[in-house]
Amino acid sequence: MNDDNIEVFTFPDPKTTDPKKRRIQRAIEMIPGLLTWTTLLGMLALSFFLPVWAAVIVIVFDIYWIHKAFYISIFSVAGNHDVAEGKRINWWERCQNIAHPEAYSEMLKTRIKDMYASLAEVPLWHLRERHTIKKEIARLKKIRRETRELIPIQDEIMDWRDVIHVVLLPTAGEPADIIEPAIQSLAENNFPKEQMIVLLATEEREDPATRLPKVEYLKNKFDGVFRDFLVTTHIVSSDEMKCKASNARFAARELMKYLDEQGIDYKRVVFSNFDCDSVAHPEYFAALTYEYIIDPKRLQRAYQPLPMYHNNIWDTNAFVRLVVTGSSFWHLYQSTRKEMVTFSSHSEPFDTLVKVGFWPVNMISEDSVIYWKCLAYFHGDYRVQPIHLPISLDAVLAETYWKTLVNQYKQKRRWAYGIENFPVTMRAIWPDRGIKLLTKLRITFEMLEGHYSWATTSFILTFLGWLPLILGGAAFRESVLAHNLPFVTKTLMTLGMMGLLISIPMSLLSLPPRPKRYHWSRHFLMLFQWILIPLVGFLSAFPAIDSQTRILLGKYFGEFWVTEKMRKN
Repeated sequence: MNDDNIEVFTFPDPKTTDPKKRRIQRAIEMIPGLLTWTTLLGMLALSFFLPVWAAVIVIVFDIYWIHKAFYISIFSVAGNHDVAEGKRINWWERCQNIAHPEAYSEMLKTRIKDMYASLAEVPLWHLRERHTIKKEIARLKKIRRETRELIPIQDEIMDWRDVIHVVLLPTAGEPADIIEPAIQSLAENNFPKEQMIVLLATEEREDPATRLPKVEYLKNKFDGVFRDFLVTTHIVSSDEMKCKASNARFAARELMKYLDEQGIDYKRVVFSNFDCDSVAHPEYFAALTYEYIIDPKRLQRAYQPLPMYHNNIWDTNAFVRLVVTGSSFWHLYQSTRKEMVTFSSHSEPFDTLVKVGFWPVNMISEDSVIYWKCLAYFHGDYRVQPIHLPISLDAVLAETYWKTLVNQYKQKRRWAYGIENFPVTMRAIWPDRGIKLLTKLRITFEMLEGHYSWATTSFILTFLGWLPLILGGAAFRESVLAHNLPFVTKTLMTLGMMGLLISIPMSLLSLPPRPKRYHWSRHFLMLFQWILIPLVGFLSAFPAIDSQTRILLGKYFGEFWVTEKMRKN
């Protein structure tokens, strides 16, 4: 059944007490904060003492930012197209037929011929109908090409009937009406429920007066729907933080006992670590199963749907909507890259999770650190397979406007605290001779650049870029560079804002249906909110600076801040 001779794997401990390891940990974890503050304070000093150098740096940075903004915008469109195509694919059909790719290829060939026959019968002036048929033909041809590529490895394709899905829903106080839609979306998925297990992971510290009725209600509501409905109650031990990771690890260890009792091989189990408000697309588990069974290196993959904060997008305020829309665009862009990292709700082979020892219980950002841990275990040969389907989550919403803004700040700060992964990842990959030098350099650069840009970009663009003119003195202000700096900066910023021509229509088209409780005029609010984007972009830097500064000074977070969840009825 399950392999008892599991390789012993150790991942660096961020809270190590070994003096030498602790010095290395502290030295590395200070780097992001030092880079950020050196930039912010250094630009201030350069603007006073060397204004020409400061002006040149500003212009170079503006050009770099424009290039990056256009790059992200273009690939966000590509990612959005992939999601639109993913929604049109019958993943359940592909799941059922892919074990015999040659026969499935012939089935698709016949269907394509039938589509061509249908096209021939449509009059030439019925342009829309002909266009729809042509697009479907192109889609079927693509699926057939992908199917034929699997013929040489058909012996390595798993049978979909062997796969068991376990969906973890950790909860630390969220009410039943937040969790119920997530479980309902699992019940409405088109994958067989007898191959799905719900694992509701509660916390002992939650008041039993609310926890027990919530669990009883959800178990009764979905009794008999799934293969099983498991509930765990985590008690925080002395060597753990109060965090999502410690709850998830406890639940996963309890699941091991269950699987062993049931005689289920870990390699058959795909473990989805979802936020408790995650509403999955109806085809998600069929698509996930398809990607899992066709890949011979399935145990070296994570699987990531595309997070969209649509559950209550119409209810929250404009600031929050812009923040979560930007986050969704970022994940669309990431889905087009081989270097994608897991975030929020995602799926992994349970066998791999067991081998790496699950999540560290003394770190905040459990969703991304598990990716770096698995990458270290497989010596760099590990990647995320995007599932081009959306998973809908809650945007931040609280009882008052101000509390909503405060909670949004805290959520962004928790996301930015993901830079805590940097020192442990560096300590894991750099001594590993099995990882190529270029891979190490790429990982180092990308981890640093992402968080550095997050903390500094908006400051340089909106504030620091003007310091040479303010502090540079009379001599500099009379120079040709000084006279042209405002024009150059304004022109470059205008070019950079052109990305909104892509972002605005894409965001409006991706909105879920407007709830009936809102007047149709609310659509205008969704449009005009974009005038706030410069302010939102500027304010978004503060959570990153906050997190990096805390780690720089050794003022670590002691527990996972749970985003308050609420819905308007």
